[in-house]
Amino acid sequence: MPTSLLDHFRTRSQVDCDTLDQQVASSLGPFVDCTSNQAIAYLELIHTQHADLLKKASAIAKDLVAKEHDIAIPTLAVDIAMILLALPILPHLSGCMHIQVNPLHSYSTWAIIANAERIYRLSQHIVPEFSPSRICIKIPSTWEGLQACRILESKNIKTLATTLFSMEQAALAGKYDCTYIAPYVNELRVHFDHGYTDEAPNFQLCVDAQRYYAKHGQKTMVLPASLTSIEECMKLAGADHITISPPLLSRLADTYYDKTTYPSLYDVEAVNGSSDIEEFDDLEVEEKFRLAFTRRDGGRQEVKLVQAINIFCDFQMKLEKMMEVI
Repeated sequence: MPTSLLDHFRTRSQVDCDTLDQQVASSLGPFVDCTSNQAIAYLELIHTQHADLLKKASAIAKDLVAKEHDIAIPTLAVDIAMILLALPILPHLSGCMHIQVNPLHSYSTWAIIANAERIYRLSQHIVPEFSPSRICIKIPSTWEGLQACRILESKNIKTLATTLFSMEQAALAGKYDCTYIAPYVNELRVHFDHGYTDEAPNFQLCVDAQRYYAKHGQKTMVLPASLTSIEECMKLAGADHITISPPLLSRLADTYYDKTTYPSLYDVEAVNGSSDIEEFDDLEVEEKFRLAFTRRDGGRQEVKLVQAINIFCDFQMKLEKMMEVI
């Protein structure tokens, strides 16, 4: 009996949904995890069906703001709204909901930690019986973000190092015991600039990072993100996890699997072995990490990171403006 690409993919990788649309999770699930970010949240919350959710998030923020420190009501309401969007998807998951910290904190370790711990508190305030073990905190893979991951993981708070574009970031995330990394196959701009394409997608980074973790016995799982076609998805069948947008999930579900048409890079690498895996030393020294990352591919990967942070900051600010008028 023919099998769909989505069904086949589930035999190779843990499949996550990259959406906060409950209907997608219901119709195409079950999934393992659900990933989200400020762009996904904004593009979901602009729908009129979420008017009551926005009012609820604002009301909770106004009630709790006195208990939280140095945070404005609209900013707090954004955190709450993202949690409220994710909670109804949990019944369709066997794993975690991923909530991204405020990207305006991307270069402040302690602000990221405070934001992550606040997300934990807010989740339990909204649903007292909710288990925090089902939350994973998404954190930009800046130097400061990776330091936050190190500290949070030591407190048993799961982290995902997101907007990851280089092996330097991946190696340090593994050293710090991040639960996941999310290598961006394509730069984030491709999803918002019609007609733009990433001329150097990071497929090999996904494979190399997974091989690196296996060689070093590190727990970190590779979760590729920012995919634009089913062909790109199928190249990464065999990744530990993968997060896929609703349009691509639908196409995968509607397309029959053919091994000769949809080869995986992980099958090629399984033959090649791990003897040629690059090693990374002294990345825990800040200036060495920063310079190594800056010099990776002539600075192109650092540019992609900065661009992604800017895009997410723009959506964070749009979300806060949305909350200001409620």
